[in-house]
Amino acid sequence: MQEQIPEEFKISPSLVFYMVASMQIGIGILGYQRSVTKYAYQDAWISVLLAGALLHIIVWMIYKIAEEVNGDIVTAHEYVVGKLVGKTISSLFIVYFFIYALTVLRSYIEVIQVWMFPEVSTFWFTFAFMVLCIYIIYGGFRVVVGIAFFGLVIPSYLFLTFGYNIKYADFSHLLPIFDTSIKNIILGSYQMSLTFIGFEIILFFYPFIKEPQKSKKWAHFALLTSTLLYTGLMILAIAYFSELKIEKSIWVTLTMWKIVQLPFVERFEYIGIASWNLVILPNVCVSIWVASRLIKRIFHLKHRNGVIIIALFMLIIISFIDTREKINVLNNFTGKMGFGFTFIYIPLLYICIMIAKKVKEK
Repeated sequence: MQEQIPEEFKISPSLVFYMVASMQIGIGILGYQRSVTKYAYQDAWISVLLAGALLHIIVWMIYKIAEEVNGDIVTAHEYVVGKLVGKTISSLFIVYFFIYALTVLRSYIEVIQVWMFPEVSTFWFTFAFMVLCIYIIYGGFRVVVGIAFFGLVIPSYLFLTFGYNIKYADFSHLLPIFDTSIKNIILGSYQMSLTFIGFEIILFFYPFIKEPQKSKKWAHFALLTSTLLYTGLMILAIAYFSELKIEKSIWVTLTMWKIVQLPFVERFEYIGIASWNLVILPNVCVSIWVASRLIKRIFHLKHRNGVIIIALFMLIIISFIDTREKINVLNNFTGKMGFGFTFIYIPLLYICIMIAKKVKEK
């Protein structure tokens, strides 16, 4: 049974754009080029476009699922398999969003440790970050949405700085176009899994949208925006670097910032990394909000208590992920998990909803 959301807690349809875009633009953008070009070479930008195009189909399915059950994913599971089994399946997504938040935060701390402050403590940085997240989430869903808005708008000036790279770009690196096999282009698209995931939160905050029908265009527009952004950065990276240089760079986007010269700062990447803190803030806040809301819906625990539990687990687990190898394993696992949920589970749930609808009608 769907939980009734008071009107004052709901958001306008246009804010879905900021929720989706802020979740898609996160830590992945700093170094996704390396993993995609490994398979698709100079045609990596085609892989990005293909992945982005496929996501529009998944978003269409998400809205169909939510409309059919008139609720979120918990309601959808109960609609298909009943209350007990439905809640058991839904509880898995608490772990899903916890791991997503953990991956984003640990990857960002690694960037700080490698590029800025090698001695910064993972535990204490996480502690400070969790205090900020708890404060934001305690303000309610609308405050979380506000952070998503500011996390997208304020750091957007950073994308203007890539104009410095255009002057030194050689766009002949993109030739010959369509020289890569279809198989490798698809494998390149698969590598975008970790970078593109996050838009599936629509299935979790759908009941909080006023007139959700009107929010569809904003969700698709957010996908289009992030796809064009990632495609543009990929084209620029291929044109700016040699293929060998991309293979050797872990954080290609950060490396591109090294050329930026301003009279008041010697190393602009420091400003970029510091500003990126505001970009990953909604990633973590929204993920913790979704996980704690699922705890409330499934286990009937107070939302605030759920937030504290998740923050404590984050503090405990993140300190054990202390090497590049472990972070790589975490990133790869999160990418595979996101791919499985996005391209396998959501279509499967959509089919099950349609079958359940036919059965109930009969």
